[in-house]
Amino acid sequence: MTIPGALDVISELRRDRPELIVGAGTITDTEMARRCLDAGAMFLSSPGLDLEVVQFAVKQNAVVFPGTLTPSEIMAAWKAGSDFVKVFPCSRLGGAGYIHALKSLFPHIPLIATGGVTQGNTADFIMAGAAAVGIGRDLVNWEAVRRRKIDWIRELAGRFLQIVKRARSQKAT
Repeated sequence: MTIPGALDVISELRRDRPELIVGAGTITDTEMARRCLDAGAMFLSSPGLDLEVVQFAVKQNAVVFPGTLTPSEIMAAWKAGSDFVKVFPCSRLGGAGYIHALKSLFPHIPLIATGGVTQGNTADFIMAGAAAVGIGRDLVNWEAVRRRKIDWIRELAGRFLQIVKRARSQKAT
């Protein structure tokens, strides 16, 4: 079940701000995936590995990154055509150390670390080899949403972006 109004938000964002890259997360079946793509979502993410959702997204030429936990799931997601593979819940499984271990097995697979990513550990995940991080409540503070404080969310997003940029530049040297 999608969050009430989520499809309207996707449609409105794509209509009013076409430059934004808008996606849909917590996709759990192909019907939900179809509705989100029809509303204008440009990528799909799921909390776990549902190969039908991955295959649907691939057929629709939509970027997809399913949630995985184990090496077997990572391999299955990648073989099914995922663009990225989300590792969730990453922090609960050893955090950056887990990403580092997975990258030694799968250097060619772009992993997204999600679940427990904070300003304090974002750089560690990037340095360990994550292609990206997924940030939940530490980015979209519900109080900021409730109070419609878009500048608060922009400020948090800017902080995370700077952390990622610094970590990537340190990793390159």
